[in-house]
Amino acid sequence: MKKRLALVLASAMLLTSAVAGLSSCKSGGNTAGGNVDPAKGHVYYLQFKPEQDAQWQELAKQYTEETGVQVDVMTAASNSYQTQLASEMAKTDAPTLFHVTSPLELKQWMDYAYDLTDTTYAKELTNDGYTLKDSDGKIRAAAYVVETYGIITNKALLEKAGHKVEEITNFDTLKAVADDIHARSAELGFDAFTAAGMDGSSSWRFFTHLANLPIYYEYKADGITTTKAIKGTYLDNYRKIWDLYITDSAADRALLSSKTGDECRAEFVGGKAVFFQNGSWEYGSVKELGDENLTMLPIYIGAEGEENQGICTGTENFLCVNSQAAEEDIKATLDFLEWVVTSETGTDALANKMNFSSPFKKAKPCTNLFEKVATEMVAAGKTTVTWDLVTIPGKQWKDDLGSALTAYAANPGDATWDNVKVAFVDGWKTEYDKLG
Repeated sequence: MKKRLALVLASAMLLTSAVAGLSSCKSGGNTAGGNVDPAKGHVYYLQFKPEQDAQWQELAKQYTEETGVQVDVMTAASNSYQTQLASEMAKTDAPTLFHVTSPLELKQWMDYAYDLTDTTYAKELTNDGYTLKDSDGKIRAAAYVVETYGIITNKALLEKAGHKVEEITNFDTLKAVADDIHARSAELGFDAFTAAGMDGSSSWRFFTHLANLPIYYEYKADGITTTKAIKGTYLDNYRKIWDLYITDSAADRALLSSKTGDECRAEFVGGKAVFFQNGSWEYGSVKELGDENLTMLPIYIGAEGEENQGICTGTENFLCVNSQAAEEDIKATLDFLEWVVTSETGTDALANKMNFSSPFKKAKPCTNLFEKVATEMVAAGKTTVTWDLVTIPGKQWKDDLGSALTAYAANPGDATWDNVKVAFVDGWKTEYDKLG
């Protein structure tokens, strides 16, 4: 088993040269005075989402106070989770609860994924489709959140520029509106798009979430759900939307490599841009603008029939319980998960503090505007874009694509775009070949 973990650790270290740091530290910060009972086990959650760190810390503290079970939460910095997971799993006090984002990642960590099939956590799911299974059909990972992403839009600014949301129904109309706003940005006092930041805290929006669109349309055209050799059929469309992002923005395209997620978010919240590609997880950060002034548009790339396209909806947040943990810690972790998805405190935190739409029977109604927009689009007959990004072969593919996109942004042209194609198509096969 130690040999297996060493291989996993070595593999993860090849994915990135260093961990960017942690947004919080595992400590005794959640300890409820002298009320903790070590005999009840210990929960150590290595958390995936930096934007929800404070809420998970608070929830862990509440559970410890209520039950006497120590719950520690460590949140990995953006775009560093797999490296941090490998590092933490190599320690004696390893996480008892961790994330995988795809079937491929589950395969990597299968030896550490407890069988959740008969657990309350898995049985509380509303749909078996929110699980990842092994070859024997046993549930090894289960989602805890369903999310949406698209182009978050400030309707008030859009109308100030003389446009309405209803005008935008495909790529051509999106480009026409964005071009007009960008051309008049000095006069208006704001631009079309926020910066396409390629710092590690922001770049995943483009080499994962934006990249999902050409993957989705290729899969749809070919009638498949995964492939080990992607063709790149819709890469010209990917270029169209990327060109729009880096052109119709106030950001210097040569400096995008250093633009952070916080800076891009601040542009939008500060009224400096109309459009901001991001997801429902950002609702808590932008809702101060008022629900009446916000909506989410689909990401249009110029694909045929996209007028009927809805929002990208799915999940890449699947939880695993560490099967190598002590028996009492496994039980404590399963009990904690059950409490999170069934108790008043837990379900309220997921819905109203983390603003999540959760796939559980006892989930509270979602208050997240962007989730509501996605639901309304489905009701209107729009086709939801699936999260085919879960078939991306790994972090190395994403990093290489991100580097190529950054280089192209700094010096747009066919030659630099050819490097994007190589990273997308050749890199895909290369990484899948490594997986066997």
